Amino acid sequence: MNTASKPLARSLNDRMIAGVMGGIAHRFGWNPTLLRAVFVIVSIASAAFPGILVYLILWLLMPNEAD
Repeated sequence: MNTASKPLARSLNDRMIAGVMGGIAHRFGWNPTLLRAVFVIVSIASAAFPGILVYLILWLLMPNEAD
């Protein structure tokens, strides 16, 4: 699997809110639905992992696929 050629960018096609999880899943070749589920479970289960804050930061820092 050659992940070096895929840039880390928010997905325009596979998005629920902003395309952050879809973009990360596309970059690493993972299942976006499974990644979203894991992210939500880890965010809820851990008070030390502020999932909403991390998501918002990624939303601001990651460019769109088209950019």
